[in-house]
Formats: sequence, C-alpha cells, structure tokens
Amino acid sequence: MGIIVKYLANVVTLEYESEKCTGCRRCVEVCPQGVFVMEDKRAAITERDRCMECGACALNCDYGAISVDSGVGCAAAIIKGALTGSELTCGCDDSGGAGCC
Repeated sequence: MGIIVKYLANVVTLEYESEKCTGCRRCVEVCPQGVFVMEDKRAAITERDRCMECGACALNCDYGAISVDSGVGCAAAIIKGALTGSELTCGCDDSGGAGCC
C-alpha cells in the first residue's frame, strides 16, 4: 500500500451498514487508503477521514453494505486540484458561498 493520506475532517460521504456485511473482504482488498479492516468476520472502518471517495469499496460490495458519492466533496476537489496543478480547494469559504464543507 502507498502513502496513507488523511483528508479534511468530517466531510466524507462514506456510509457503512455493518449488519449487511457478509465478511467477503472485498472492501479491504480494494480500498487504496486502508479505510477498512476485518474485525469479528465483518468489515470495520478504521478512520472515515482517510476515505478519498474513489468509490471502489461501494462498487465491489455486492451486498449493499457500503455507499459513497464517488467524485464529490472536498476530498475529490482537493485531489483534482493536486493532479491538475490548480488551486487546492473545494470552494469552502467564509463568505457564505455554496461550499462543500
């Protein structure tokens, strides 16, 4: 696994319903940020703020235990800015504008 990055606190759209988890481990295998681990034969979230909202976990969960709005929110905006060399922002500001945070 590569470098683990923690994004902005408490803005990720990741949702997990443990009662739907069957313990298939796909989320653990596909998550590039190590957000999921196995505990007591089910997936568990290590730290939600690590999620970069790529959507790999949700796309690979055949049981509907995971949902995430991939490609939205602050994490996606900051990643896009870093990749394109543009400003690293999600539009959040103090002027009362429609930011994501």
